[in-house]
Amino acid sequence: MAYKIVKDNCTGCSACEPECPNQAISETKDGLFTIDPAKCTECIGFYDEPQCVAVCPIDDTCVIDENYPRYQAA
Repeated sequence: MAYKIVKDNCTGCSACEPECPNQAISETKDGLFTIDPAKCTECIGFYDEPQCVAVCPIDDTCVIDENYPRYQAA
């Protein structure tokens, strides 16, 4: 499953954006951040844990988006 950023929890700190190995995280017009589920690989093949979760200072901001299937490495 891809990850998503809970908009109500996001502070716009930008800690997650440079840590994403897939450049799946981008800033929205309102200064918050979003994850493109088509680009999110859950950091599989790069890190042991999703980096957005690891660096986000607010708990439960980067969470699994159950609307998308688990990432399968090619």
